[in-house]
Amino acid sequence: MVLIAAAVCTKNGKVILSRQFVEMTKARIEGLLAAFPKLMTAGKQHTYVETDSVRYVYQPMEKLYMLLITTKASNILEDLETLRLFSKVIPEYSHSLDEKEIVENAFNLIFAFDEIVALGYRESVNLAQIKTFVEMDSHEEKVYQAVRQTQEREARQKMREKAKELQRQRMEASKRGGPSLGGMGGRSGGFSADSFGSSGVSSSSGSSAAIGITSIDVETKSKAAASKPTSRNALKLGGKSKDVDSFVDQLKSEGEKIANLAPAAPAGSSSAAASASAAAKAAISADIHKESVHLKIEDKLVVRLGRDGGVQQFENSGLLTLRISDDAYGRLLLKLSPNHIQGLQLQTHPNVDKELFKSRTTIGLKNLGKPFPLNTDVGVLKWRFVSQDESAIPLTINCWPSDNGEGGCDVNIEYELEAQQLELQDVAIVIPLPMNVQPSVAEYDGTYNYDSRKHVLQWHIPIIDAANKSGSMEFSCSASIPGDFFPLQVSFVSKTPYAGVVAQDVVQVDSEAAVKYSSESILFVEKYEIV
Repeated sequence: MVLIAAAVCTKNGKVILSRQFVEMTKARIEGLLAAFPKLMTAGKQHTYVETDSVRYVYQPMEKLYMLLITTKASNILEDLETLRLFSKVIPEYSHSLDEKEIVENAFNLIFAFDEIVALGYRESVNLAQIKTFVEMDSHEEKVYQAVRQTQEREARQKMREKAKELQRQRMEASKRGGPSLGGMGGRSGGFSADSFGSSGVSSSSGSSAAIGITSIDVETKSKAAASKPTSRNALKLGGKSKDVDSFVDQLKSEGEKIANLAPAAPAGSSSAAASASAAAKAAISADIHKESVHLKIEDKLVVRLGRDGGVQQFENSGLLTLRISDDAYGRLLLKLSPNHIQGLQLQTHPNVDKELFKSRTTIGLKNLGKPFPLNTDVGVLKWRFVSQDESAIPLTINCWPSDNGEGGCDVNIEYELEAQQLELQDVAIVIPLPMNVQPSVAEYDGTYNYDSRKHVLQWHIPIIDAANKSGSMEFSCSASIPGDFFPLQVSFVSKTPYAGVVAQDVVQVDSEAAVKYSSESILFVEKYEIV
């Protein structure tokens, strides 16, 4: 097919939005669009009209028409399929189908149109892919921004602590009648967490440099402030917070940009907020008791399955982070179970002894005399598992739409838990539907919800485990074809990691005495779809 243009117009023929896909003069396209309302004939149920040179394929949408202009040589069935996709795109970017909303979202609609058609020919894309392409969403960018924000918070907190330390030094010096101990202002410059990164997600030199530079700037400003004469009012009751604020004001006057010095949020909160499953992940980890040594195992799934079977993409990636809150346990060794890491692509942090890990599956620093950073989530091990084997899929979804002979479809969907060691929670299966067609649900497990604005049926199952490993739903839709019900989107979380990375023991470096530790595991979905 050769698609000349796509347009949204009113039923009176007023053009609201038009996008041309082939080279054509403005006068020519305006003439084609102006001719369309004149060709409409009342009483006919056809969705296309033809002239000597072009074909108009259209679909009514409340007070508007979605219009495609194609050559007469194009395949009418392909034209209708393309028109249906265009009609699904418009409600995604326009909250209501009126002229004002279309104009306000014109650029997003044009970008979406360009993803459907290129140089007059239909691209092989679906609605989910179009949304992804238009959003230009980047998980790596979110992680980078989360790490950077965490580093900035830690640097501001460190600066605040240094200001309090200098204030105490001035007060002690004033008591003794001696000079201020300004020489101690640089004692904390360059704290040890810089070589690891605040969340362990990124170990790039850029992240380390960001912390190092911030620490040096704080140290320099601290020295300058500490070298000034001590205030006579250092011992004034209630003046401590005022002196801290005056120190911050002094930094501002010297050109330092100081943000709001509210207490810093926990180190992992920004990373969790950047994830698509932030709320569910937070709910799982909220009630976990944390010891002085705490391990966190995060597993992430990216799965793409074909509607007729077969694995198009399967990737499992994970991260093991270590958090120590007591300096008595700073120097330790983490022993992993060797039976659970076979078949995984493993990567340790650059500061971790790789030979020790290869020979004994034990994580320890290259310099055993150096402690791990305190009160920081340190990423010590990453892993990755890629497969095209269907046995690797934890949850299979079988969607079977069939023509009911009345212009609609009967749809049967069933799920089955293949990885029965997992307990999946908050499972959601989202099924796309034809626009403005409400499904009639006959049988179902769990609960469901029809979203008329997004034109989707949301199927919710609270828990899927070995005791409740399968379920099904049956519904019917009028004015639909089997392709309308794809792609399906699936999401869930689990307290059991997919890769099965397990800590065997945590011991101190010198005495090899066992250390009491806590751990948490979470498995979440970044993308899980059936196309």
